[in-house]
Amino acid sequence: MNALLAGAEVALVGLFSAKDKEFVSKLNLLASLVEAHGGQVVSRQVQRRGVSSGGAGRMGDPFSRRTLLSPGRAREVADDCRRRGVGVAIFANPLTDHQRAVLMEMFGCLVLSGDDLR
Repeated sequence: MNALLAGAEVALVGLFSAKDKEFVSKLNLLASLVEAHGGQVVSRQVQRRGVSSGGAGRMGDPFSRRTLLSPGRAREVADDCRRRGVGVAIFANPLTDHQRAVLMEMFGCLVLSGDDLR
């Protein structure tokens, strides 16, 4: 993992329930792991689920089986990653192999889950 992250500019991404009051702490812990492996966090992207009235009943569910995030938010993160020249995007959430493949193509960089750093 050190070889992948050493010197890399990293974007942290997470989908969190509106009930999760610890999401900032979780991103801080993930940032610490990235830095311990030699990466530099240059962006933090968060999507909250359940903040709107329509999302409250589905707070624990992903927005999309393909990208985890809503389509609009996934495009925003992709644009930010490309604009910043991010080499690795690390999700606070577990990802399927299919999600990784879709997100890597969309973001234009390597996509990992925080579980990969542990």
